[in-house]
Amino acid sequence: IRFSTTNFGGPNTLIIEANPMDTLTGAYDQVEQYRFNNIAQLRFEVAIDDLNPILDVTFDGMRILDGDIVSARPEIEMVLDDENSVLLHDSPADTALFKVYLTQPGGSLQRVYFRTAGGVDNMQFIPASGPENEARILYRPVFTADGTHTLTVQASDRSNNASGDRDLKVSFEVINRPTITEVLNYPNPFTTSTRFVFTITGTEPPTYMKIQIMTITGKVVREIRMHELGPLRVGRNMTEFAWDG
Repeated sequence: IRFSTTNFGGPNTLIIEANPMDTLTGAYDQVEQYRFNNIAQLRFEVAIDDLNPILDVTFDGMRILDGDIVSARPEIEMVLDDENSVLLHDSPADTALFKVYLTQPGGSLQRVYFRTAGGVDNMQFIPASGPENEARILYRPVFTADGTHTLTVQASDRSNNASGDRDLKVSFEVINRPTITEVLNYPNPFTTSTRFVFTITGTEPPTYMKIQIMTITGKVVREIRMHELGPLRVGRNMTEFAWDG
């Protein structure tokens, strides 16, 4: 006989009574005068999972600050990391452990479901695979409205331990119009080198970009091409390239 101890957290007692029985009639083969020597009691304790899982949210692979600008078509990844390597989040039913809400710029709050009312997949669930008990959700929305949105995520593990005392909330700004603004160099002034900071808006980073450093008379001193800048993203950027002046 095998059984799961999933819901048996804490002290338990297993009681076993052994006595030959006729499976057809249901009668004992031998009638016992005393039964105490046919009974065994085994005490055991099941470890209780009382540790909170860790919830993390990234936009296009980056952790953002509250209020940062993101792409109008981001890939939002929500990761629930649980230390329990036995109770894995590896079943489609584990989607019930997540609740995702989105607040629009106008202030309206709506629940984001894994499937729409028409049966179309809205979010993708990637189950955990042991021993790393990390379940992932991929959400690829298209934001048509400019302004500040707020993502709220609630999550818990299979032992009903919440990921935190409060819901994870992150606000972000969407600007659909593609622009490059707030261009400056940092630090300024500098002694040994300086990097270039700027903000990109729209749905995706530009496919072509360069920075020209000029004198006050307009003479080009240095031209920094795109392959030197490093990876670009929608939002605030700081170049990997550093100019030595």
